[in-house]
Amino acid sequence: MTLDILGHLILWFILILITFGIGAFFFPYSFSKFILNRSELIDEHGNARKMVCNTDIFGSIGHVILWIIISILTFGLGYAFYFYKVWNYSLNNTTIE
Repeated sequence: MTLDILGHLILWFILILITFGIGAFFFPYSFSKFILNRSELIDEHGNARKMVCNTDIFGSIGHVILWIIISILTFGLGYAFYFYKVWNYSLNNTTIE
């Protein structure tokens, strides 16, 4: 599990460098999906139920473009709000099996 986390962070760090920062707008989707897909919810009977995040990069491209524009207009301050909106979006698109 720790190696998965480290590998995920290193991969995204490299992608952000290669894309000159544009990858930073896609990272929160990947980050939230990475965490949610590895999480379990314990129901009232004590059974572990897997969480499944149903987001993808292509379905969120309009959201990404909007927040790139907002972040540029606010000189980067909008990115802090963007990160929270991505979590909201990801949780709203998560199901429990």
